[in-house]
Amino acid sequence: MTEIVETDLARLRRIADSHPHPLLFATVSGAHLYGFPSPDSDWDLRGAHILPLEAVIGLDDPEETIERMEVTDGIELDLVTHDVRKFFRLLLRPNGYVLEQLLSPLVVHTTPEHAVLCALAPRCITSRHAHHYLGFAAGQMKLWRKEEPRRVKPLLYIYRVLLTGIHLMRSGHLNANLVELNEVFGLPYLPELIQRKLEGAEKGKLEGADLQFHESEYDRLVIELEKARDATSLPEYPSAHDEINDLLVRLRVSNR
Repeated sequence: MTEIVETDLARLRRIADSHPHPLLFATVSGAHLYGFPSPDSDWDLRGAHILPLEAVIGLDDPEETIERMEVTDGIELDLVTHDVRKFFRLLLRPNGYVLEQLLSPLVVHTTPEHAVLCALAPRCITSRHAHHYLGFAAGQMKLWRKEEPRRVKPLLYIYRVLLTGIHLMRSGHLNANLVELNEVFGLPYLPELIQRKLEGAEKGKLEGADLQFHESEYDRLVIELEKARDATSLPEYPSAHDEINDLLVRLRVSNR
């Protein structure tokens, strides 16, 4: 698992601490979570904040999503958070993005309520999450096919989401780290692709690759994900709605 070195952690905590509202949590997503950050990769910080009660019961629509960005030593630090109500609603849908953000092991800011939500997360995982990963992979593949020249990063994203989806359907456990996932799947071509990304630029080109092979691997893994979805023992719908609603109410009351 990629770790956050102390200097980067200090920068990430600084931008998290600058948030205008209390944070439920903030974690690292993107290439650092996926296990293949380039030396010049941006830091993607994601999480949930808690709007005050008066902001959500008045006539005006609240600002549910807040984005902050800074550049330090040429590296972009990007913080995006949703208000807890929006985040919780997304979590109760088959949304892999917020599930990965919640369960990211690269934690920059946490609270006791964050731990409560993480404990409820398994009851939010459903067979319908396969649709998220199939859709994400299809979108990435469409973009990758249009690229000229082709790049390593989008191809790794394709493999990452497909393996995450297959593993989730088979095991019920979320893992977004491609290096760790490949310890399970053992795809022989992935280590070299990951090494290219780790050692190269964020927008490094995919030179000397067998493009037709990767096309066929995409098709094969899509079929594997569909099979895993059809065979999974995961429920179709989440069962944690009431507990998450209670947590939302407690957070609102405590932030009056």
